[in-house]
Amino acid sequence: MKKMLALPLILMGLASCENNWLPKPTGYNKIDLPQHSFKNLEGDYPYRLDYSASSQVEPDSFNLSEKAWINLNYRDFGAKVHLTYKKIGEGKGDFETLSSDAFKLTAKHQIKAYGIEEGVLVTPNGYTAVVAELSGEVPTQFQFFVTDSTEHFLRGALYFNTAMKNDSLAPVIEYIKIDMTHLMNSVEFLDK
Repeated sequence: MKKMLALPLILMGLASCENNWLPKPTGYNKIDLPQHSFKNLEGDYPYRLDYSASSQVEPDSFNLSEKAWINLNYRDFGAKVHLTYKKIGEGKGDFETLSSDAFKLTAKHQIKAYGIEEGVLVTPNGYTAVVAELSGEVPTQFQFFVTDSTEHFLRGALYFNTAMKNDSLAPVIEYIKIDMTHLMNSVEFLDK
């Protein structure tokens, strides 16, 4: 008799259990990053450099009159590295103005940036490079300029074509920062 009463009680207990099912949070896609490899920039530019084999060189569509301005398009990642070049002394291109403009462009992101870390280094070819690493939800996470301070000024900035959160882009940002560091260290200005 006790067994017959216990069975319906157990079944009622199991049937009355509430199942608090919640959907899993949205995950991020896995990003497969290729090995770092580099190509020599070919063409009629006033500089030489090594750029990532994961990117394609394109003329900068913002200012077609500047033939030395190029984009390194990382199509697989929705990112571009914008490279702008100025000959020091031409037009409004004295060293103080160019470097001041580069710092102002970085400072514009202070509104959204949690922090901006800047550093100065000397490249293997003896040029001065200034690097700015920005953290937070900013449109550009890494910027630099390389100069000999007398004739040549090359500026680079990383941009993404997406509104994704930077924490989900972190692996790609780190990957491209390594590429940009290699690029900076390979810059060689040409006297034309």
